[in-house]
Amino acid sequence: MRTHYCGQLRANHIGETVTLFGWADRRRDHGGVVFIDLRDRTGIVQIVSDPERTPDSYKIADQLRNEYVVKVVGRASRRPPESLNPKLPTGEVEIYADSIELLNAVRGQLPFQVSTADTEPVREDLRLRYRYLDLRRERMAKNLQIRHRIIQAIRRFLEDQEGFIEVETPILTRSTPEGARDFLVPSRVNPGEFFALPQSPQLFKQLLMVSGVDRYYQIARCFRDEDLRADRQPEFTQLDMEMSFMGQDEILDLNEALMAHVFKAIKGIDLPRPFPRLTYAEAMDRYGSDKPDTRYGLELADVSDVLKDSGFKVFSGAVKSGGIIKILPIPGGNEIISNVRIKPGGDLFKIAADAGAKGLAYIRVRDGGEIDTIGAIKDNLTPEQTQEIVSRTGAEPGTLLLFGAGLQEVVNASLDRLRQAIAREMKLIPEDKVNLLWITDFPMFEWNADEQRLEALHHPFTAPHPDDVADLKTARAVAYDLVFNGYELGGGSLRIYQPDIQQQVFDTIGLDEAEARDKFGFLLEAFEYGTPPHGGIAYGIDRLVMLLAGEESIRDAIAFPKTQQARCLLTNAPSGVEEKQLKELYVASTYEPPNEET
Repeated sequence: MRTHYCGQLRANHIGETVTLFGWADRRRDHGGVVFIDLRDRTGIVQIVSDPERTPDSYKIADQLRNEYVVKVVGRASRRPPESLNPKLPTGEVEIYADSIELLNAVRGQLPFQVSTADTEPVREDLRLRYRYLDLRRERMAKNLQIRHRIIQAIRRFLEDQEGFIEVETPILTRSTPEGARDFLVPSRVNPGEFFALPQSPQLFKQLLMVSGVDRYYQIARCFRDEDLRADRQPEFTQLDMEMSFMGQDEILDLNEALMAHVFKAIKGIDLPRPFPRLTYAEAMDRYGSDKPDTRYGLELADVSDVLKDSGFKVFSGAVKSGGIIKILPIPGGNEIISNVRIKPGGDLFKIAADAGAKGLAYIRVRDGGEIDTIGAIKDNLTPEQTQEIVSRTGAEPGTLLLFGAGLQEVVNASLDRLRQAIAREMKLIPEDKVNLLWITDFPMFEWNADEQRLEALHHPFTAPHPDDVADLKTARAVAYDLVFNGYELGGGSLRIYQPDIQQQVFDTIGLDEAEARDKFGFLLEAFEYGTPPHGGIAYGIDRLVMLLAGEESIRDAIAFPKTQQARCLLTNAPSGVEEKQLKELYVASTYEPPNEET
């Protein structure tokens, strides 16, 4: 039987006989003495096989190669002073192997080196194809441990300290008309009908509040058939929570305590509380984003009122068309950002254009408050306008002012992306700083131009702000997002629990009473039987792991992720199925492969 894991051995184990299992991470032959770095999920310890001192193990040790699976029995000894390894937690000890048993060998060439000593980068497609090998490597093994510890900390806090109970909700459920595309599952026993995989447990957790559960949580698997990015997957894990008889302040306070517990357990960081709060309107005004990174400045300044009558038609035309004019001030920007980078073909121009901007206007502030820009702007600026621009942006000599003019959403998006890119370039982002803040008071609805209707910004079960119920079309929602260093960690809201208000929301998004009853009749019926006030929140576990592990891709926070093409390279899924299976489901494919000749 195993007595210890490799990474557990310390100086206090010296003299003990231990039994270890693991993989040969690396083998070295030093003058006839064989050294093996034995690895398991906890770490590495050095094994020594000496032809004189441990002759029974030497023959096998001499034959071992990387990734062979072995059992080692031996005595823990103190390393000689010249071979102590302070970089390893086990660096004071080594195991003299009385016996080594080869449990399994590697029978083919490794597609890449697994050893912790190998620092060569491996292509991601190769890592995903042989994920079981990738998960043995130090980086991914560490990430899985972090993921486990995060979920462990969440469970202990919610269950042991706050009285939550975990309830599992269905995976096979009903397709809903709002949100991203559903993954559909045809029903064999109900021909022509389909289940959907849940995008979230939203409706069921609200029904649990009707059921009197009061404080629910779940580590929930969710599915969305949407285009992917570095921090999105078609199947993902979220911490789902719902609470009865709690207002927004109480929910935010509880969740701040939860995040403080997780950050302390995983990173040893004491988060200052309460977390700062910004309304959605404030965040968009100051940063152009509803998930701003507040570790650095570069705040935007709105100058629409100053330039609305400017003779420079790009500015005045933007305001007259219902748009805005904003400035991104960059202290010291004159020194590092040339005109070439701002003009068409430049890298900063491209960043803005990718967000929909048609161009980038600029002003350079020189010594004595003088400005330098193109003639069309300079000739149409009065001294008073210039002074107001400099005052609002806090510009000093050397400051570069980048302008966005046009539709509000385009200006905000383009300046937000520029702000992030320039902050990275200028190394303005303190990497060891942790900023968490709440964004509150989101709009209830946004305009869907394709369908020419309003749709819920979050979901149609979000409660409107009590002050705004007279006109839901322009109402704020009692909704909140938690933002961590520019990433949305989670979001939630107080829920609608009165049937009449719920129907008003459905009416606003174009869902009449008959359609609402067809889609959500079970929920509306439940609301007739004594529903408590309630609210909740959901966190992206994969994203939280990614950020706390210091990774840039969510795929490195998941054991078996999909690619950006929503494929599993390990199992080659999705794949075709037999015609017999389709017939049983009354399903036929209409897909026609593209004609390669054309």
